[in-house]
Amino acid sequence: MYPEHHIIKNGHIDRCQICNSNKLNLILDLGQQPLCDTLLTKEMLDQQEAKYPLRMVWCEECSLAQIDYCVDGSLVYHPDYPYRTGITKELVEYQNSISKSLVAKYNLKQGDFVVDLGSNDGTLLTGFKEHGMKVLGVEPTNIARIANQNGVETVQKFFTVKTANEIKNKHGKASLILATNMFAHMSTIGEVISGIEILLKDDGVFVFENHYLLDVIQGGQFDTTYHEHLRTYSLKSLVKLFSYYNFTITDVERGSRYGGNIRVHITKGKNRNISENVTAMLNLEDKSGLHKLETYRKFADRVKKAKKDFMSFILKINKDGKTIVANSCPGRCVTLLNYYGVNASLIPYIAEQPTSLKLGMFLPGKHIPVVNNEILVKEQPDYVILLAWHYAEPIMEQLKARGLKSNFIIPLPDLKIVKN
Repeated sequence: MYPEHHIIKNGHIDRCQICNSNKLNLILDLGQQPLCDTLLTKEMLDQQEAKYPLRMVWCEECSLAQIDYCVDGSLVYHPDYPYRTGITKELVEYQNSISKSLVAKYNLKQGDFVVDLGSNDGTLLTGFKEHGMKVLGVEPTNIARIANQNGVETVQKFFTVKTANEIKNKHGKASLILATNMFAHMSTIGEVISGIEILLKDDGVFVFENHYLLDVIQGGQFDTTYHEHLRTYSLKSLVKLFSYYNFTITDVERGSRYGGNIRVHITKGKNRNISENVTAMLNLEDKSGLHKLETYRKFADRVKKAKKDFMSFILKINKDGKTIVANSCPGRCVTLLNYYGVNASLIPYIAEQPTSLKLGMFLPGKHIPVVNNEILVKEQPDYVILLAWHYAEPIMEQLKARGLKSNFIIPLPDLKIVKN
């Protein structure tokens, strides 16, 4: 039904997750790292914390960037997984724009069936529901309960061939299947694509979004590398992936979410009409050197320089007696702070939104407490590090509007200090 290597076994990976080549080149070694969304309670701080190798490798055959160690998915996406889409205003607005765009592009009608994989709290599906579509979320964590409470029907399961058949038998086939920021996450890639093929109508479309490799490399975004992100796709690697299945990549769009993302449209069936966007992006990758090892060597050098510049600055202002704290606790900040070696002696806390599920918890690895961001305006620290640096502009605007007078530190892609 699917190639054996499209089920990735737990532990060390020595072949490409897409094409099975052994031509993997080590790009970054970020050391032993904890799972980024397994935050700790106070009671857990004295217990031994599980850490796993975190290394980025690149396949010279299909141009897939990937990590070379797979952690069991039930540990990564544990029931109390703390990420929620619906608490970030910009993300809610963005996901509403996705539904409007896809309804128009595919001329979706009232009653058409739309399924979202890794649907989180149902935010994306809400937009389709408002257009009169029948919707269903598939979400393995307890966030599914929030979606159901909000009126978005959601099954709390991992998506497999069995799940696809169950949904098809109960609800019929889907016109559209979605996956935003999850298609690079699962180790059961063959199961998921086969399940999508079962659940889609013959003319149905699968649309997903993820970080885009060209943006990651050009933007020095090493912090998108963590155990959830098994793969960072180039379009070339995706063309190779779907060549194993009864699908055609028919369109592609490049966006600015997550520091740079790719939205891929895959239509069921072979030999479909292909947008010129696909050819243009493949040409751009080639022209940008995305298929050359030297490009990744330069990326690795930039990452090392970013670490050196950041730590030199932080240690200097700390020595000068200035107060430094951090704002926002996205998964990617765990990679950054653990790789840099920043702990609570340098940054006493990370401030988060009052609605965040991470409040009262401690950062994996470095045990920095996560607190309500109302403390920032009250304490007025000298510097605030923006760990969700890819949303730096709106975050700075919001914090300044609330009366924050601190200077901002933007750690990536290159260290930047914004005076307030």
